[in-house]
Amino acid sequence: MAHVFLSLGSNLGDKEKNLEEAIQRIEKQAGKIIARSAFYKTEPWGFNSQNTFLNGAIEIETTLSPLDLLSCTQSIEKEMGRKKKSIQGAYTDRIIDIDILTYNELIYKDKKLALPHPHMTQRLFVMEPLAEIAANRFHPITGESFAGICKQLKNREK
Repeated sequence: MAHVFLSLGSNLGDKEKNLEEAIQRIEKQAGKIIARSAFYKTEPWGFNSQNTFLNGAIEIETTLSPLDLLSCTQSIEKEMGRKKKSIQGAYTDRIIDIDILTYNELIYKDKKLALPHPHMTQRLFVMEPLAEIAANRFHPITGESFAGICKQLKNREK
């Protein structure tokens, strides 16, 4: 059984409903929800939009392999109405975004998936909800606690 942290975000439609629906679908299709954060209102990151985001994080237990889990989360995104991940690497507004942050302590990279998520430590909207549910867990590469990374990001924004 693998322990996986996922990041969730939505900036279109009923954002809270979108996140709740994604969580329900993840539990039905991917694995048991172990922990979930509050939802955080955040500004878009990496692109301009007038639509703010609602972001959260969950921990699941799953029997799916990392690539099967990626396929599952991408299917959930499509089922919920997401058409594309990005356009030529540029981010866009989205009904739902589900990212795999960590999968146990696995360090993995291929064309489809990189673990841990390569940008997670740069994004307060990822680290704040993650630190809420897993403050004392550690990044598999840097060895820093999620709470410590979150604190560093908050200090940078001051």
